[in-house]
Amino acid sequence: MSFTDEELYTRILTKDSEALELLYDKYERLVFSFAYRMMQDQQRAEDVVQDVFSKLWRDHAPYEADRGKFSSWLLTMTRNRCLDVIRKSSKQQEVGLLDKDAERVNDTMHDMPEQAVEWKEKSERIREALSHLKEDQRKIVELFYFHGYSQDRISKDLNIPLGTVKGRIRLALQHLRKRLEPERGEFADGTSDV
Repeated sequence: MSFTDEELYTRILTKDSEALELLYDKYERLVFSFAYRMMQDQQRAEDVVQDVFSKLWRDHAPYEADRGKFSSWLLTMTRNRCLDVIRKSSKQQEVGLLDKDAERVNDTMHDMPEQAVEWKEKSERIREALSHLKEDQRKIVELFYFHGYSQDRISKDLNIPLGTVKGRIRLALQHLRKRLEPERGEFADGTSDV
């Protein structure tokens, strides 16, 4: 008997290790290839895979079927974990998620047509919403979310107080949430760590 992703996820909530194994077997390669294309480092990509599935087991990361496919949600978790690792890396200047690195993410999504369409649509909506921000807010949001810079580094690079950086990010997110209000559930996973 085969189970849906949602059924397996529900079983994981009751600490069913077999359900975790089944999801791991199904998605481990997808998560690894996505992480590897973002990070370009096998060991760190393997670590991200372990982190993602550990989070699924330990923290019961909240998945809601009415907000999208399980695989898309899992890739969002993977992307967020990769960005966390990149931000914390001592090689942040060299490895940050720059625009050229975004091409690697697009290449990854090219191998997964359904997810690619969803990610592309979300990305276009976010970019469109970003275009309505003030220039100073947009620049900080792009450095923080797309380039993986820490708030402290943004403060130093732009020579502005850390409190100003935090305030601009907060204001920008408020504006983005209003503009993306109908789709808020789709983006909730990516903006909760500020």
